[in-house]
Amino acid sequence: MLALVIAACLSSPGPCRDFQLLYDPRQLTLERCVAAGQIEIARWKESHPKWMIRRWRCGYLEPGTADL
Repeated sequence: MLALVIAACLSSPGPCRDFQLLYDPRQLTLERCVAAGQIEIARWKESHPKWMIRRWRCGYLEPGTADL
């Protein structure tokens, strides 16, 4: 699986956590994830207005794992 990982924190002070948006690597390449990441993050931000995005990254998940 390919994941777009968003590291975000609740409005200060608040807890931080990673959110993963998962994609099938047969339908989306790593390069395309990086190129389209900002658009996906903007959509995510609209539906999660209380969270402040700190950073993001794209990467592959190893089979059987839940985290990058």
